[in-house]
Order: sequence, then structure tokens, then C-alpha cells
Amino acid sequence: MTPFGTKLRELRKKRNITMKEMADALSVSSAYLSALEHGKRGLPTWYMVQRIITYFNVIWDEAEELQRLAEISNPKITIDTAGLHPKATELTNQLALKINGLSDSSLEHLLHQLRVVAAKDNI
Repeated sequence: MTPFGTKLRELRKKRNITMKEMADALSVSSAYLSALEHGKRGLPTWYMVQRIITYFNVIWDEAEELQRLAEISNPKITIDTAGLHPKATELTNQLALKINGLSDSSLEHLLHQLRVVAAKDNI
């Protein structure tokens, strides 16, 4: 699952909405919605995110959170390190090789460390 898919499922379950009901309301297939929730589709379009925000009638912080989660939920990311420092290439390759075996706590730790370093470097 992606962060966006997890949030989408959470909103749907909290409101006792079936996938079929939501898919019908959004004029998409249940298969598409399922793939979106499970991270088997690429990023949802901006338009689709707006339709989902409207469907759930969320405002302000929750709407912004859905948009942010959509932006960081590409399940098929490609990282081009050409022209970057060799350590960037090493980091990318090590992550690609080992990400599948990392525990939830290790993933959370790495995400936290990346956020701290990015804030320090004003990225």
C-alpha cells in the first residue's frame, strides 16, 4: 500500500463506504479504486485527488494531507543519479537492494533521519 492508499482506505472504512459505492460515485471501476488503494497504480491525477476530497467532503488540513500523500505515493519511482555525487548513487542502489527486507521500525527510522537531514540542509 501507499500512504495515499492507506489514507483512502481509512476514510472509506471510517464512513462505512464500500469500494463499489465509492467507485460508482467517482465514475471509476472498483478495480481501479482497489489498485489505487493497494499501490498497484501510479500516482492519482490532481483531478482525481480533488474528486476524492469532494466525495469525502473534507476541508483544510485533511484535504491538504490527501494532496500531500498523493504526491509522495508513487509506487513505481525511478531515481536518476546521473551527475550526482557517487554517494547518491550508492545510497540509491543500497536502498533498492535492501528496502524489501527492512522492518517497519527501520523504515520509520530512515524516514525520520531523512526528514531531519533535509530540514537541516533546507531541502
